[in-house]
Amino acid sequence: MQRFDAAVIGAGVLGCFAARELSRYKIDTVLFEAREDVCTGVTRANTAVVYPGYDHKPGTLKAEMTVRANASFNRLCEELDVPFSRCGSLMLSYGQKADEVLRKKLRQGLVNGVPGLRLLSPEETYAMEPGLAPGLSTALYSPSAGTVNPWQLGIAACENAVQNGVQLRLNTRVIAMHADAGGFVLETDRGTFAVKAVLNCAGLASDVVQELLFPSAVHIVPTAGDYLVLDRACAQMPARIIEYEPEDGTKGLTAVPTVEGSLLLGTTERINTVCYATEESGISEVKAMAVRLFPGLDCNDVIRSFAAVRPNPMSRNGKDINSFCIEHPAKLFWSLIGIKTPGLTCARELGFYLAGRLAEEMAAEANSQFDPVRHGIRSVRGLSFVERESLVRQNSDYGEIICFCEDITRAEVLEAIRRGAVTVDGVKRRIGTGMGRCQGARCGQKIAAMLSEQLGISESAVMKDGPGSVIVRAGHEKL
Repeated sequence: MQRFDAAVIGAGVLGCFAARELSRYKIDTVLFEAREDVCTGVTRANTAVVYPGYDHKPGTLKAEMTVRANASFNRLCEELDVPFSRCGSLMLSYGQKADEVLRKKLRQGLVNGVPGLRLLSPEETYAMEPGLAPGLSTALYSPSAGTVNPWQLGIAACENAVQNGVQLRLNTRVIAMHADAGGFVLETDRGTFAVKAVLNCAGLASDVVQELLFPSAVHIVPTAGDYLVLDRACAQMPARIIEYEPEDGTKGLTAVPTVEGSLLLGTTERINTVCYATEESGISEVKAMAVRLFPGLDCNDVIRSFAAVRPNPMSRNGKDINSFCIEHPAKLFWSLIGIKTPGLTCARELGFYLAGRLAEEMAAEANSQFDPVRHGIRSVRGLSFVERESLVRQNSDYGEIICFCEDITRAEVLEAIRRGAVTVDGVKRRIGTGMGRCQGARCGQKIAAMLSEQLGISESAVMKDGPGSVIVRAGHEKL
């Protein structure tokens, strides 16, 4: 039986940050992930917005965390060497009902301390975003909103956690738990572990994981939605995140100019389903809303569609829950159940909160050796010819372009594999291969061959990725 001070269950963005924040203390931590790689569940597909904090009721933990997290996001991304764009956002109204919604959000945001928040006239809004449809009533402008790549943020947090001593155990599913005098015993499909404390960050399965040992007041109803990605060369690319508040109170549209330069459009809503396949009706709905909001938008510029699933928490009496669900059924056992929007924004804050509470319960000392800095994979994109030439002299693999759409070299792919990528999508999540116009048609097979050669497994195996696939990579656990 292996022994640790603490176990974090689930290596999505929440679990990765929980593990990272635990490494600030002298707490010997193991991070369990049932899949072959980190950030392959909820984190792999979402709207990628760093929210400013006007959506939440003043005085709530969610409101406080969102505003605090937003303010510190530049520093966090600098520490983890992850691109972040504080591009700002505009929430649009085209009628009286939506006007009142925006006024309510303004009042909430001002109480919450959201900086720079204000209502704009149609003239001010069109000056900022001339491609918007006519007939605008008003817009809520939030200069502090931003966007980040969710995969890269979560992977960076995990790498930093491992760098600070956390042990990562991939392909390790927790199947049973029981309490004993020393804490908890976790039965997994790869052995038994004795731990003093448990942090449950299992995403869509977090309610099920808690119920292995304790009852939960919350259960998760998964909600799926469809998204489109438009090429960076598309016309009418907004400079800011655009959120449309419909008059009928439906889901609306969010348009995000991503850090990679493409345009993300979403989303629809399908209740009580875990399905990462898109639906034709959903894609048509997103396209129709997008063209209605941006008349000059050409949806022929679509380079990818995908579906996302998020955990929607519901109380056992069937009521929707709009707050963060943090359950503490026993000393040294904490659960994040059904953390949805703004979970990405608050991932570090939630990890910091849980690690702090756990450290208090364990009377753990601070880790004076903790290093918050993680260095990303060196990219050639945007470098001058002289800078590239210097890199090639140091490492000839920088001279071979593998992904022409995104200008990514063989050296970068090899480093992604060294850091833990075991599938073509795993490489994509680390360095962005296959995210350009051809969506991996030219580079995918080359990357599969490199993975096969480096890992000693078949090319067909490294192509299998996505929820539901079962890939066992015994011995390949280092990020």
